[in-house]
Amino acid sequence: MSITHVTKDGLEKLKAQLQYLTTVKRKEIAQQIAEARSQGDLSENAEYDAAKEAQNLLELEISKLEELISNARVIDESNIDTSKVHLLCTVKVRNMDTRKEFKYTIVPETEANLKEGKISVESPIGKGLIGKQVNEVVTITVPAGKIRLKILEISFG
Repeated sequence: MSITHVTKDGLEKLKAQLQYLTTVKRKEIAQQIAEARSQGDLSENAEYDAAKEAQNLLELEISKLEELISNARVIDESNIDTSKVHLLCTVKVRNMDTRKEFKYTIVPETEANLKEGKISVESPIGKGLIGKQVNEVVTITVPAGKIRLKILEISFG
């Protein structure tokens, strides 16, 4: 797996999620397996099979999180330059066709959450905005077609 850039808060969230999975969820699934095992014949025990499958999926998720955390690099937020769009910048844009304005914060893929206005640097819009400056108009290909966005403002925080 390659290096993943995260914010300090993002790394803390990943660590908290890993802690929850390894302490709480592992115990819950182990208990489900023990209960299913106590029901007798394991060859025809659907609860046992389901619990073992859940355990396998959990261990896979834990493994992925551990790898992600071990390859994570915290972004130094102290030297953020707002003359161009880059990771961790908040960008105010206007859709040139609909005239609607949006604010997006460009974040690492692991921290993307559209409801919070956080878009991944790997998304089509994120990639299209990176390196651009205020007043530039960019044409970005998205799943629904092409959109033209004018950058109105770049800020940090």
